[in-house]
Amino acid sequence: MKGKGVIKMSDMAKRREVLSRLRGGLIVSCQALEDEPLHSSAIMGRMAYAAMLGGACGIRANTPQDIAAIKREVKLPIIGLTKRVFADSPVYITPTMREVDGLHEVGCDIIAMDATNRPHTGGLTIEALFAQARAKYPDQLFMADVATFEEGVAAEQMGFDLVSTTLSGYTADTAQGTLPDFRLMHSLARTLTVPVIGEGGIWSPQDLRKAMEQGVFACVVGTAITRPREITRRFVEALAHQRCEEGDADGYAAV
Repeated sequence: MKGKGVIKMSDMAKRREVLSRLRGGLIVSCQALEDEPLHSSAIMGRMAYAAMLGGACGIRANTPQDIAAIKREVKLPIIGLTKRVFADSPVYITPTMREVDGLHEVGCDIIAMDATNRPHTGGLTIEALFAQARAKYPDQLFMADVATFEEGVAAEQMGFDLVSTTLSGYTADTAQGTLPDFRLMHSLARTLTVPVIGEGGIWSPQDLRKAMEQGVFACVVGTAITRPREITRRFVEALAHQRCEEGDADGYAAV
């Protein structure tokens, strides 16, 4: 029956429970790419544990390996993705069925996919890829990472269970925008019937509160919590900016 797209009552109850646990809360993104100092599944597991102790309602994580380690540390809902780069496409968040299969196998509560209107590798569209994923895993919750209002509306029409503003600011059409994209959060939350997740550029508790005020279901914060290299750079840049201003005030440029 599941192969024909029918969801069992037990699966429906599990889906409702996952969403109930995320509602109104903070989802912490625990990710470290290969070129980052904290790249380690064991470290991401402990990072997720720290986030749980701090009150996170869920975790967003990259790769089945990291997700398996995180699941050993916490019992929070997990939004899983796998980043994989292809030369013929800018899409790298869960871009093919291979990544979907791996995430489902490790037991992600929600699988995140790039649902922008950009072509996937091999010229595949998100409509075609998601149709395959939904047919194969009808009981799985899927979240659409989008960059624009139109993409969010299209994602709901395709059948995604959640829509996130993850990719606003990271596509050619939105690269000049300001983050967090509160306007996109507000317009999607006001229009869609599926839960909308606010994500992207949330750097402070004030940003988080303002994002929730847009009517979103929950929010994801990553870099501001779990990427110490980027956090340190932000503080150092603030010092450099201050020195520049002080140098200008004294009539010379700071070096």
